[in-house]
Amino acid sequence: MEPRHTEVTVSASSSAHAAPRYDSVDCRRVSQLLARVGDKWTVLIVQALGGGPKRFNELKRLIGGISQRMLTLTLKNLERDGLVTRTVTPSIPPRVDYELTDLGHSLREPVDALGDWALAHMARIDAARERFDQTLAD
Repeated sequence: MEPRHTEVTVSASSSAHAAPRYDSVDCRRVSQLLARVGDKWTVLIVQALGGGPKRFNELKRLIGGISQRMLTLTLKNLERDGLVTRTVTPSIPPRVDYELTDLGHSLREPVDALGDWALAHMARIDAARERFDQTLAD
């Protein structure tokens, strides 16, 4: 059997500052979680719920371009991951509120930092894209 890339380790003699070896199962789980929290809809929902509970249609209005189906799927996934709670108030029609859990609130800091980074570097990224696209056109 040949070692897979996730099973390769760095020998102790090769570097005193070698990165620790991560179990391939842990890497897959972290990758799945990062895919969830790095998803554009998740980021926008976390930001929208940062100010407090919101109803479904309120979230839909706040998050431009999201379809009803995508909002429903993303909220269900966030609820499954323990980042959002869904509270149904019996009334006619039933009232459903979504709110960040403590775990969800802990995600706000990195999400906000990512958003701030994007805003701060948008012009540089646009310029880099233009230069790159121009080299392809030449």
